[in-house]
Amino acid sequence: MTIPVVSIVAKSGTGKTTLLEKLIAELKRRGYKVAIIKHDAHRFDIDHEGKDSWRLSRAGADTMLITSPDKLAMIKQYLPEQEPNLAESVALYCQDVDIVLTEGFKKSVMPKIEVHRRARSEKLLCRDEELDSALIAVASDSCLQIDVPLFDINDAQGLCDLIVERYLR
Repeated sequence: MTIPVVSIVAKSGTGKTTLLEKLIAELKRRGYKVAIIKHDAHRFDIDHEGKDSWRLSRAGADTMLITSPDKLAMIKQYLPEQEPNLAESVALYCQDVDIVLTEGFKKSVMPKIEVHRRARSEKLLCRDEELDSALIAVASDSCLQIDVPLFDINDAQGLCDLIVERYLR
């Protein structure tokens, strides 16, 4: 079985994370297991200098896991040109969920929901800046003439209805 992936895309500061929080809560309320993969085009670090995990990674560990009774975190070192693509990440780490939602990955071929705020930009990434055939919906704070379903930016329930109907039935 292939795990469905839906990417939430937008310009920075538009509200992707806020919408994702609402989508996660609604999908969980409906009984689905959800994974999130966030793309960071910049370098990030979840380890803190001086902590054991940081010291072990710094010592050269290619993969470092931290486990506890309720969580597991993994730090895997890659060279920039070795960054796994989205499909590889889903295949390796998300086989125990019903759906994967991503934040970012605007260049991927996965289905996309674009978040739009008029105050942030008049233009849509997936229509005005380029015609992205993977766009399945837009969540906006304004009325737009668009060739895909348009949802209010706060309508997580409606967006979940669309996701469930298309990918989880």
